[in-house]
Amino acid sequence: MSRFFKTGLRFSCQLCGMCCRLPNGSVNVSKDEARKISNYLNLAYKDFLGEYCINNDAVIKIKENPNDACVFLNVDKCQIYEVRPLQCQTFPFWPENLKSRFRWKQLKFFCSGIDEGELYSPRRIKEIFQLQKMHDTMFGNESENIEI
Repeated sequence: MSRFFKTGLRFSCQLCGMCCRLPNGSVNVSKDEARKISNYLNLAYKDFLGEYCINNDAVIKIKENPNDACVFLNVDKCQIYEVRPLQCQTFPFWPENLKSRFRWKQLKFFCSGIDEGELYSPRRIKEIFQLQKMHDTMFGNESENIEI
């Protein structure tokens, strides 16, 4: 695959919460991430898991509201933005979004931060991409098999 972003990509989070409403957008968190969030919320770890997570011992997932939005989305703002999980931090530089220029441009209909603000270098994009792929692997998710 030739990199369509050889001169970089612009992205600036608009704090709109649209990515928190992705269909089937469950957010997987590691135990370390869950502990950081529970500390941030001043909750005991077990209380945090019970109130905000679905935990089947293999994978911890943040619960969703009845409208399929992340439970931490409140009035279009992430209540844990400062300690949000890696999966959230790496958006929109996910494998499926970096597959082609067409896919990147499609995101503009959904995410107003695409092509705005900070210019991410190809090197930084690749670093973020690798972090997200490791995250996917850690949780047994198969991301699209692309290399950048």
